[in-house]
Amino acid sequence: MDTQGRSDAIEQCSFPVMRHIVPGVEMLGSYQPGKSPQEVLHEFGVHDAIKLASNENSLGPSSSAIEAFKQASHELARYPDGHACGLREALAVHYGIERERILTGHGSNELFELTARVLLRPGDNVVVSRHAFVMYELVSTAAGAEVRAAPSRDHSDAMPLGHDPDSMFALIDARTRVVFIANPNNPTGTWLSEKELLAFLERVPPSVLVVVDEAYAEYATVPGFGSALRWLNRFPNLLITRTFSKAYGLAALRIGYGIGHPDLMERFDRARQPFNLNMPAQKAALAALADTDHLERSIHQNSEQKNFMLEQLGRLSIQSLPSAANFLSIFLDDSERVYEYLMQSGVIVRSLKSYGLVDYLRVTIGLAEENERFLHALQQAIQT
Repeated sequence: MDTQGRSDAIEQCSFPVMRHIVPGVEMLGSYQPGKSPQEVLHEFGVHDAIKLASNENSLGPSSSAIEAFKQASHELARYPDGHACGLREALAVHYGIERERILTGHGSNELFELTARVLLRPGDNVVVSRHAFVMYELVSTAAGAEVRAAPSRDHSDAMPLGHDPDSMFALIDARTRVVFIANPNNPTGTWLSEKELLAFLERVPPSVLVVVDEAYAEYATVPGFGSALRWLNRFPNLLITRTFSKAYGLAALRIGYGIGHPDLMERFDRARQPFNLNMPAQKAALAALADTDHLERSIHQNSEQKNFMLEQLGRLSIQSLPSAANFLSIFLDDSERVYEYLMQSGVIVRSLKSYGLVDYLRVTIGLAEENERFLHALQQAIQT
């Protein structure tokens, strides 16, 4: 619905309070996650569906994280540590930085919402790349800010549909408050090299906050990739977000964190909700962070199975975008038909139509047996 259509709908509503919904929220569409096995059971009657739609760690969490979560059940009558001091201290040691640089959130999404709440007003603008994670647009629009989407790189580029730093920089003006960069990017899997990202940070005015979303950084073992963490002291206008939802396998617990200048983190801390990270989540995250063996197994398994998937997709003459994450975005002329076929076969992938990528499906790298089931169903779909 366009803006006028939404306004007309509000005016016709018999519930007067609805007339006062703020314009930014009225402009929003709702976030659409990947379907769950329960939804597929309801819609298609499939009882044994596998989920390869939400980029979760196919190995799940470490056994030590599960045990820590169970032990935390004895503390359910108590409020959690409101400042997540133990987890922040462990993260500070892990990265070799001050604890004051770290703020935990209810998933990375809370850090994006805090960015909008603290920095954005109506009339401000935010710069993103086309085909970037949709939450950047949602939180910015809700705050009343204009969202400027820079054109992505051409299909013929070595990093097709990836971020174009020059295009993003060209959209920055005196009203720009935030630039969001996902590296690696969701949903494409593409990435900016260490050299490209540093060059971009050097160009951005110091009054503009650059949020580098590194949700998939643990999986990014490709040559030339580098975390922005090494530049924290050089750029006070840099905020890095990370999560325990992906490589650490704790998606259900919603544990994210931001790393930035202590003064900025202190302002964010004022705006966050109290007790935003529950105690079982804090305990599980501490155990997961300490279990480096499980993290290494997760990264190795992803790399091994991604190579297998690429090899098999090549045999089917199916192209995919370059990916430094734990998923692949594959090109199909009839992606919607294939999507429906896969769902009916009990293989849940993600349609990228809502991201403007109408010819692409995104598939998470799963366990070997899950990947083989996906490939079998995909082959059946394209031959039908």
